[in-house]
Amino acid sequence: MCTAITYNTKNHYFGRNFDLEFSYNETITITPRNYPFKFRNVNDIANHYALIGMAFVANDYPLYYDAINEKGLGMAGLNFPANADYKDKRDDKDNIASFEFIPWILSQCANLEEAKKLLNNINIDKTDFSEQLPASPLHWIISDKESSVTVECVKDGLKIYDNPLGVLTNNPTFDIQMFNLNNYMTLSVEPPKNNFCEKLNLSIYSRGMGALGLPGDLSSASRFVKAAFTKLNSLSGDTESESVSQFFHILGSVEQQRGLVHMGDNKYEITIYSCCCNMDKGIYYYTTYENSQITGIDMYKENLDGSELINFDLIKGQHILMQN
Repeated sequence: MCTAITYNTKNHYFGRNFDLEFSYNETITITPRNYPFKFRNVNDIANHYALIGMAFVANDYPLYYDAINEKGLGMAGLNFPANADYKDKRDDKDNIASFEFIPWILSQCANLEEAKKLLNNINIDKTDFSEQLPASPLHWIISDKESSVTVECVKDGLKIYDNPLGVLTNNPTFDIQMFNLNNYMTLSVEPPKNNFCEKLNLSIYSRGMGALGLPGDLSSASRFVKAAFTKLNSLSGDTESESVSQFFHILGSVEQQRGLVHMGDNKYEITIYSCCCNMDKGIYYYTTYENSQITGIDMYKENLDGSELINFDLIKGQHILMQN
């Protein structure tokens, strides 16, 4: 399970927690402008916008989990089990496999409006990457510097929802997640008032009581509410350091610790990595479960006119600064 958010200060940020019980040895991967993107059922794209993001590279093909392009458009795929329903190929649509969806959008679109035009003619089909790597059940958040949409391919077809929160988790479907927020409209960052009964002398005995009822469990529905409340009420300075730090604090409010979500056979879901992308500057920041130091990779310090993938292994060991 995962959580994705956007966040704006002076710059614009996009990122996510990646929660799973195992790792594919993913890398931060830069796809330069002249790397030929090959697609199974549509024409290849030889020249395109450069991308940076987290990917598992298989047979020299970047299977992106999340990425931004050089124009500031971001996209992430999140687990969507039992709801994702990919389709048979159609002659009247662009047939795009789920693992091709992020490259298809980010390689061609500079903003969300351009992405919506492609979405109008897309069919997310059932094609697997390989026999060893079948299609994962996903839904997606696509964000530019101003707004976001959620894309879900379900039994009823392709659904495109405006996402005013800039937040996405997993199940249930996005429309139900949004409706569920009605149950939390009384939450506040301010101290509560006694609406229970004016005849009772009820008192505020702790700070933070305005948010009593805010979910704290690790289910996707609860993480959606908590991430939305935390993000929408979050404040930080406009510097890069303050903005990036605050972004990771927001993600930290819904991270998963080893031992709390048992998957059987001594396996536990954890937040394998968290990332924060500066959409204006093309910088990909990340932490891992074992390394809470923020590491950054600037796509513009690499040759974006090349034709070969550029990969950076994750720094996973904890870095502790001893002060004495």
